[in-house]
Amino acid sequence: MAHTVINTCPSRDPYRLGRSCINLFFGGGRVPWAVVAALTTALWTFTGPMTSRASGDSTVPQAPAASGAAPAPSPGGGASSPSTTLPPPAADHGEFDVIINAGMLPDLRWPNFTDYRSYVKAFYETGGYALAWTAGGRPTPQAQGMIQQFKQAQLKGLNPEDYDASRWDGRLAKLAPSAPNPSQTDLIHFDLAMTVLAMRFASDLHIGRINPQHFKFALGAGPEKLDLPNFVRNRLLSTPDVAATITSIERPYGGYRRAEAALANYLKLATQGDGQPVPTPQKSLRPGQTFSGMPQLVSRLHQLGDLTSIDDPATQGVVYQGVVVDAVKHFQTRHGMEPDGVLGKSTIAEINRPLSERVIQLQLALERYRWLPLDFPQPPILVNIPEFRLRTLRRAEGGFLTMNVVVGKAYRHKTPVFADEMRYVIFHPYWNVPPSIANAELFPKGSTYLASHGFEVVDGQIRQRPGPRNALGPVKFVFPNSYNVYLHGTPAVTLFSRARRDFSHGCIRVEDPAALAAWVLRDKPGWTPDRIRAVIKGSETIQVNLDKPIPVLILYSTAVVEPDGEVRFFDDIYGYDYELEKALAAGYPYSS
Repeated sequence: MAHTVINTCPSRDPYRLGRSCINLFFGGGRVPWAVVAALTTALWTFTGPMTSRASGDSTVPQAPAASGAAPAPSPGGGASSPSTTLPPPAADHGEFDVIINAGMLPDLRWPNFTDYRSYVKAFYETGGYALAWTAGGRPTPQAQGMIQQFKQAQLKGLNPEDYDASRWDGRLAKLAPSAPNPSQTDLIHFDLAMTVLAMRFASDLHIGRINPQHFKFALGAGPEKLDLPNFVRNRLLSTPDVAATITSIERPYGGYRRAEAALANYLKLATQGDGQPVPTPQKSLRPGQTFSGMPQLVSRLHQLGDLTSIDDPATQGVVYQGVVVDAVKHFQTRHGMEPDGVLGKSTIAEINRPLSERVIQLQLALERYRWLPLDFPQPPILVNIPEFRLRTLRRAEGGFLTMNVVVGKAYRHKTPVFADEMRYVIFHPYWNVPPSIANAELFPKGSTYLASHGFEVVDGQIRQRPGPRNALGPVKFVFPNSYNVYLHGTPAVTLFSRARRDFSHGCIRVEDPAALAAWVLRDKPGWTPDRIRAVIKGSETIQVNLDKPIPVLILYSTAVVEPDGEVRFFDDIYGYDYELEKALAAGYPYSS
């Protein structure tokens, strides 16, 4: 071995630092890449397995400890010395191998890419480890296009800094014509950064960053993962229009596109600032009363689009009246509140809610859209829990239905988030009462109450006979699932007029079971709306099996954009926005 003297370990880059110090240790001679790989990898701390939605490798080293912190020991107690069991040295692509095998690129904000390691390795193996994103030492048009996508990631509901938005100008400066010729290491690091972040960006847009199963949401298989090595090499690297190629892998739903458009608008509004807050009156303010906060109220409602014109005389004075009251009612409707026009504490609080929080709600809505399949065999039924609303998706020739629903109580009886298939409908169903409900709510009321409400015991199971008092109403819509949750009618129809409607034990009560039955059975010969209404007026229990199962999705989104572009926001009644936001803040690799 040669013993050329090296007096310093010049680089602060952990990879280059490891390389330089290893050369120093070995006297400055040519060090086998396998030794470099082993000793460089030993610089990193490893923890247990964790996978993201795009995971191709479950071994997840964590990022280096923060500055000033002591490094954690490697598994097994410490770095091992080189031995004959190390892999053979790479011939021509050693520097690629070191970084890919370690699954760490210190240049990145989130340097740990072990969940993408197998995809990155396959990508470079296919291309013979040639540089993919530069030509003649300069970034290709496709690289420039992807960097622009990274910088504008907020328009997709993503965080630009997750894709190193603020770091790319510095990297590009090293490759500028006026800069010294970049080193091979600079080019390799640039290339790997582009590849890792392009894969992350594409996967995040296609299937989302967090696997919904992390929250115990049973949404099935969801969308298929992209073949990331193939997508990047055969589509991104050759496309004349990077933006169009990226758009092609996003959700195809109109609601998704509308949410993107609304997000762009709210991002713009947020840059304008929230303005002066509307003061909260000591007592709830009703139309016709004097309000000192009228200027702030008018300004805010106009900014949010609920007050279309500020030229009306009612907007100029101190009396709360006219178009301003109408604007408040419109605002209340959009935010799932009782549209009574009363300026109480809750309404003022929602009006003053920072626009940055509305941006987050729209970002989370887009993330959740990415959990859904690209297509459905039949138009599905969707229930949005915090909106307390059921709607059907439609094809061009299909019908459309929407109605209010009652969902599970936020405390102890949450309706689960899941997907399944409706297989049959029962007219005039029996209600088989779960033992927990029977013991806690029915038996304490005594036998007289039970008898007068049609309850009976059959084979040790308490059930309620069909009839006007039956808790399931006239129709039950069954999509067999492990939660024993279904859609059904109810005799308690007054609850549908409430603004907040989480009153059930987990099942979903529908406002118009006859209309939903007509939609579900629309392709079933003989089951016309007239016949359905006649059957409901009768008393016979009838089960109708569906020829084709109908997808049913029980979802959770606190932001919805209607077909006319109206943006609606709802309370995070189950706290799921908070949980998703917290999980996303943890960064890559995301938990599964």
